[in-house]
Amino acid sequence: MSDKVIAYLDNAATTRTFDEVGQLVNKVMCEDFGNPSSLHMKGVEAERYIREAGDRIAETLKCNRKNIIFTSGGTESNNMAIIGAAMANRRRGKHIITTCFEHAAVYQPCLYLEEMFDYEVTYLPVDAMGHVDPEVLREALREDTVLVSTMMVNNEVGAILDVETIGNIMKQYDKNILFHVDAIQAYGKMKINPKKMGIDLMSVSGHKIHGPKGTGFLYMADGVKVHPFIHGGGQQQNRRSGTENVPGIAGLGLAAEMMYQNHEKKRDELYRCKTHLMERLSEIDGVHVNACNLAAVEETAPHVVSVSIEGIRSEVLLHALEEKQIYVSSGSACSSNHPGISSTLQAIGVAKEFLDSTIRFSFSVETTLEQIDYAVDTLAELLPMLRRYVRR
Repeated sequence: MSDKVIAYLDNAATTRTFDEVGQLVNKVMCEDFGNPSSLHMKGVEAERYIREAGDRIAETLKCNRKNIIFTSGGTESNNMAIIGAAMANRRRGKHIITTCFEHAAVYQPCLYLEEMFDYEVTYLPVDAMGHVDPEVLREALREDTVLVSTMMVNNEVGAILDVETIGNIMKQYDKNILFHVDAIQAYGKMKINPKKMGIDLMSVSGHKIHGPKGTGFLYMADGVKVHPFIHGGGQQQNRRSGTENVPGIAGLGLAAEMMYQNHEKKRDELYRCKTHLMERLSEIDGVHVNACNLAAVEETAPHVVSVSIEGIRSEVLLHALEEKQIYVSSGSACSSNHPGISSTLQAIGVAKEFLDSTIRFSFSVETTLEQIDYAVDTLAELLPMLRRYVRR
């Protein structure tokens, strides 16, 4: 175990880049550094890296390389999908459906469309397990609905949304409604077949799967129209202009391939970590796991556990664990390093007294049971001491 990091359990925020990925990125940056638009051999080499990355990713999704648009990450992918699809199809209607506990990279673009272009957005409720009622979705669909956007895995509590059922319902209503899925916490941990699931647009981020930060992609099904909002040299089939981030794209492609090698074994090990953590946490009084129970662990994402702890503010606990070289999150690290009260926790009905007393553990393929035991043992030691200093 590393001397610097005893237990890094904040992998839903970011993962450590695989060694092989880091080595490839360095090689492309320092040796094969050509511009992929150049006609000489250095350019041809650079273009080859992009093609290979596209093929590697396409293989994981059972699609074609042309369906992959490389972006700067999940946020850009979500913005491109939501704003781009809405603007390209606005003549059909200006109604969008999403859920009430989406990541900011989804609900902020929706708010933007509401405020700037008079779109109407319906926010579907979720239950205590983070699930959408299919009948509520069916009732929300309208003739002017142009887009449904939902995450596949919630980043804070690990709830899995049944996107295949959602896709079937909306396509049965109107096959022309576009379906966007934020798969940023799902890709690499779950098998995803966009065509089978009825997904038209799907967002992925590189640094959640041991790839480089500043990388991601948007899956776009054949025939889907999205207005580009980066204009210039016409790269990537005129869908996203600008010289491609070749080192990042190469690293992203390799990370994707590595995540899906022996995928079932990796997934099973993540569930083993999650089950072990939940079993150990059940031994501590005043600790409650959100949106998951031990009898149905595999109905949730394998890498996220949301825990509410009686009597301790999450920020206090986070820093107390940090002093012991245990790294967790107090919510979504992607929105701000000064998060407010979580809308996700409110949406699933977490009690008011726990809204500011919740932390998130999240694992990667590099997480060990030893790290989890160290974290739980330390938590059990810290809680009595921290509770003594709580103001009554």
